[in-house]
Amino acid sequence: MSRLTSECLKGPKGNHMPKLINVHHPQHTMQQAQEYVKTYILMPSGLLGLVCVIGAVGGLGYQWLSADSYTWDTFYQSSGLFMSGVGLGAAQTLYQRYLLREFPEVLAARMKEGLNRQRGTLKKRSEATTIEHPGRQFVPLAYLLGVMMLIGGTIAASAYGRVGMIPAILMPWAGFYWARLFLWRRVIKVEKGG
Repeated sequence: MSRLTSECLKGPKGNHMPKLINVHHPQHTMQQAQEYVKTYILMPSGLLGLVCVIGAVGGLGYQWLSADSYTWDTFYQSSGLFMSGVGLGAAQTLYQRYLLREFPEVLAARMKEGLNRQRGTLKKRSEATTIEHPGRQFVPLAYLLGVMMLIGGTIAASAYGRVGMIPAILMPWAGFYWARLFLWRRVIKVEKGG
């Protein structure tokens, strides 16, 4: 936690009153930002990626064994869906790693807000640190285009291609979440309990 120090100020009647001052440490901010990444990015990405891969591979296995409609085109199209998800997940992870490197206080503030929400002590929303960098106005558009690309690929592979509906829906998201998981694990070292 931040170190608290007291400072004396003169009150309205001239007497001295102590005032608490927060001293912020950059290493503490970076540690909280990394905790945010572990809690809200790494853990959900691992779990959702695993669920999506199991569902997608299970759907492709069903298509191969029961429906007998698995061909080389199915393999190429499902691999393309997976790789499109990997591309989008890698792009988002690179942007978020940039935010961690340049604006760790934003991720640290999100972690504090999440902890306060869990404790039920969410107070008046503190003034959030703004993210200002070149191209910031294009980030929402990039997210929208990425999601539209994944949905468009899913529709095309399912309706016009050789991939079943369930694998077509789950395969891009499996690639997306696993790319995030593996690219973040290089940056954030998860301590092993023991």
